[in-house]
Amino acid sequence: MERRLTAILAADVVGYSRLMGLDEAGTLSALKTHRREMADAKIAEHRGRIVKLTGDGMLVEFPSVVNAVACAAEIQRKMRERNVDVSEDRRIEFRIGVHLGDVIVEDNDIYGDGVNIAARIESMARPGGVAVSGSVRDNVGNRLDLAFEDTGEQILKNIERPVRVYNVDLFADAPPRSIASIAREKAEPAARAKPSIAVLPFNNMSGDPEQEYFSDGITEDIITDLSKVGALAVTVRNTTFALKGKAMDVSEAARQLRVSHVLEGSVRKAGSRVRITAQLIDGMSGHHLWAERYDRDLNDIFALQDEIARAIVDALKIRLMPAEHAAIGKRTTDNVEAYQYYLMGRQHFLRLGRRNHLSARRLYQRALEIDPEYALARAGLALAEGMLLRSGDRSANLVTLSVEAQRALALDSTLAEAHVADAMAHFQKEQIELAGVACRRAIALDPNLYEAHRTLGDVLRMERKFAEAAAAYEKAADVDRNSYGAMCMLWDCRKTLGDEEEAKRLSRGVLTRIEKAMQLYPDDGAAYAYGCYILHNLGLEERALEWAERAITIDPEDYNSHYNVACFLAAIGAVEKAIDTLEHSVPQLGLQQVHWMAQDVDMNPLRDHPRYRALIERLEISLAEAEGRSTSEPETRPSGT
Repeated sequence: MERRLTAILAADVVGYSRLMGLDEAGTLSALKTHRREMADAKIAEHRGRIVKLTGDGMLVEFPSVVNAVACAAEIQRKMRERNVDVSEDRRIEFRIGVHLGDVIVEDNDIYGDGVNIAARIESMARPGGVAVSGSVRDNVGNRLDLAFEDTGEQILKNIERPVRVYNVDLFADAPPRSIASIAREKAEPAARAKPSIAVLPFNNMSGDPEQEYFSDGITEDIITDLSKVGALAVTVRNTTFALKGKAMDVSEAARQLRVSHVLEGSVRKAGSRVRITAQLIDGMSGHHLWAERYDRDLNDIFALQDEIARAIVDALKIRLMPAEHAAIGKRTTDNVEAYQYYLMGRQHFLRLGRRNHLSARRLYQRALEIDPEYALARAGLALAEGMLLRSGDRSANLVTLSVEAQRALALDSTLAEAHVADAMAHFQKEQIELAGVACRRAIALDPNLYEAHRTLGDVLRMERKFAEAAAAYEKAADVDRNSYGAMCMLWDCRKTLGDEEEAKRLSRGVLTRIEKAMQLYPDDGAAYAYGCYILHNLGLEERALEWAERAITIDPEDYNSHYNVACFLAAIGAVEKAIDTLEHSVPQLGLQQVHWMAQDVDMNPLRDHPRYRALIERLEISLAEAEGRSTSEPETRPSGT
């Protein structure tokens, strides 16, 4: 029996029994014609596989969620055109549901909750419309020119947990139009489309590379402000920052990012003065719609950011709602010095590796010394503490993580980062269900927060829900296309599920990200630790051994990286060396790692070895002692996986 994660499309005909009662032969003939002339070709074009046909419907699987939704949308649009000259009581209309889920494959058929959920969602779709699950919506992101209407969490028959369902806006409720009106719609999509914008990383013109944190921070804050405008689609930070340093024509950037407008600019900071230039450009024509240069005192930086955001909104002729006016001006500090320390900390946090997280923690602490009520810095400090716990750093403390997460939430309960930190704290305490709730709350507040999807993947993986974890990691990897961490965990989930072909396919992409990280941050031992196993999977053994040695040497105190190296050593049969590495690292990583080792398939080559069994026995004794202590005092040294 094979299990795999797949995109499932379920479709059936609206009012099929009524149509058959009116004209059985005509209905069957029309349905077959629609399939033969249009639907089958669209499915093949999007690399779908028809699993089965029923009298009035079909079940199709796709290798990509984007392909599945794009196919569904095109089928429904084509059906509207084909129904233009058909009387309303004779029209064949489909309902389509799409879900991303785990399925069981047997004899070319698919079974399981994934299929059942797709069928239940399909029944909720509007006639001529498409409905999708929350997992589909999250994975599609902004990659299709479609709008999604959130209908909330729905109770589906025979499905244990509620499922969030979205309707895809295909103008399905409008009456059928003439061929001429359809042609006009195709000719004038831009006039009707929601304006979209990508904010390219502002250039640092200060002549000091160390000021990069400031220009990057200004860019991020403008993205955040514009994201608060409901009538404007804004490309997420990680997508635009992937273009940083690349020489690219603005029109080409707009095409790659699939936006109608691009904002570019530069920042020069010198002493107490700051100069910002910004240009809003039409992505199609390349014409400037708005441009301005600001020379201000550094203390005016927050007002200046607001001014830029509002000028862009005005140039795009968007009318702000009162709540949006207030949201754009909302800051979690008024102190410019604290703000600068936060930006420095954020720059280090976004780099990978234990040493960068130590630097981020120090800088966030400095920001909080200046402004103790700075909610975003509180959340950042908690996240840095969580990342240090994950790496097994001796200075990391679960109490600090929990306390700082709660302080951040008390200061601002709408901060997605604070909810992720809270999830990390629950995860470290092995309160897995609470961790999942906090992650999903963070994602609801900010669907494009990498740390939220990455942590949700960790939670689901600990619950052994590897297919769902893979979907969370895939979303995280899509949100941040530079980070290798989530891609590595996605690869690990596919491998754990026995999908060796998919794991092999992912290996090249993971390696590309790891090599890019090594170029940017040569002291990132975690990259080498993850990478040695990937190289082994690709058959590059000599290079893999070299990377394993580097991972241990670069940062002897990154115990999570040492554990990953041990997994690689076990895979190549270096059993004694793998156990040596585990004996050194696992006691530092703490209780949760012991629990994970019990189910980690990478440990299978070691389980019967006397030294491994002795190690487990010693760790279990320590675990029992620690759990006994935890009833009377807080545990301060658990770690992450």
